[in-house]
Amino acid sequence: MTVPDFQTIMLPILEYLSDGETRSATPDVTTFLGERFHLTPDELEERLPSGVQTTLYNRTQWAVTYLTKAGLIERPARARLRITDTGRAALAAKPARV
Repeated sequence: MTVPDFQTIMLPILEYLSDGETRSATPDVTTFLGERFHLTPDELEERLPSGVQTTLYNRTQWAVTYLTKAGLIERPARARLRITDTGRAALAAKPARV
């Protein structure tokens, strides 16, 4: 398997945050995603062509950006994430994908 695209990881991020706890994007969410998608150590260390950041970190940040813009999660503090009531409602609808 390769690192999933940011659209594929949106729903798992919402599910992870569904308990209402405030979590950090890194390492909390990225660690969860690595486990959820059974990524190998090599896949976890895979870097963008620029070599600046890992692919998983980059895609997690893009997913978080779009989930925030959609109002499904909020950032109560720097680098901290929490699901919103809108996000809970979206999960309750049992979407196949966000």
